[in-house]
Amino acid sequence: MQKIITENSEQTRELAKLLALEIRGGEIICLSGDLGAGKTTFTQGLLEGLGVEGPYTSPTFAIMKEYRLQTTNYKLQTVYHIDAYRVEEKDILDLGWKDFAGKENTVTIVEWAERAENIIPSGALRLDFKWLDENKREIIISQKHENIKTK
Repeated sequence: MQKIITENSEQTRELAKLLALEIRGGEIICLSGDLGAGKTTFTQGLLEGLGVEGPYTSPTFAIMKEYRLQTTNYKLQTVYHIDAYRVEEKDILDLGWKDFAGKENTVTIVEWAERAENIIPSGALRLDFKWLDENKREIIISQKHENIKTK
């Protein structure tokens, strides 16, 4: 577990760009935290760092966005960005979760991941965002483990 404090939205984006350098494919990145805590800002930085062409908007009403990568630097081809705020786990499964999540040529980003705990596999990267003040955020980075009880 690692705790990071960002002082502004640009630092949150830069942290995500650093994570993008470590992405190799197959990652499931789970973002949790209150409204305004920095999940979408982080996702925008991650998408930019992965080479996805913008604009980057949260799929709150669309539920999922699929981005095809234009770069040929590594095997990663597709980024799936899911916003689980308004849906249930069954809805995410119906979108084809098992067909793309965790596959070696994809990365899957799940905002409001706590709403989909039961379908997220062990080993998924977890980032928990906490709003400290107007600009400052605390981000706790960890991995999901099987021994953590869900619902």
